[in-house]
Amino acid sequence: NNCTKPREFWRIQFAKENLLSVLLCIILKKNNLQNLAQFLITEVTEHLYLHYKMKLKEQLYYLCKSYVNDRLETIEDILSSNQKALQSETKSSAGDKHETGRAMLQLEMEKAGQQLVGVSQMNTILAKIDFLNTSKKAHLGSVIHTDIANYFLAISAGKLTVRGADFFAISLSSPIGKLLLGKEEKEGFVFNGKSFRITKIE
Repeated sequence: NNCTKPREFWRIQFAKENLLSVLLCIILKKNNLQNLAQFLITEVTEHLYLHYKMKLKEQLYYLCKSYVNDRLETIEDILSSNQKALQSETKSSAGDKHETGRAMLQLEMEKAGQQLVGVSQMNTILAKIDFLNTSKKAHLGSVIHTDIANYFLAISAGKLTVRGADFFAISLSSPIGKLLLGKEEKEGFVFNGKSFRITKIE
């Protein structure tokens, strides 16, 4: 059982599946960069451990969490940068040019603030996913396989790849999300002029 295998097993998996990374670690160690080499081994080992241990739905969930965290980091960087720029503009001498600069920065910060609200809403939605819900009717958190494409009913996070297969993370409020919600296996639906048939829901 993959879930009970010790960390050493994943180190062996790491060696088997990441030969180039292993070679890089050897080079780093030879150049007295042991800490960086160990960091690389630890990070990839943990990645593999989670990859094999977690179920498909959990992997998709954590990819969505990563997507949200990345967006949050980007927005916070924008807010911080604009705040510093605004302070710099405020210290500058008065004039139409500086007034325009301040106004543009404030607009950018308002836009980033709205995006921050969106990120918060996505986190709230992800927190509502119940991994114990095994209903065969499509619901929040369902992984939906069709004869054309695969979907993860959660947040709009684009295309995610797990174990070599592509899944589209979609929200309940999206057009296709609304179509899928409540659907069951073997049911069909039409989206963008194409006919889909649901082959599996998990």
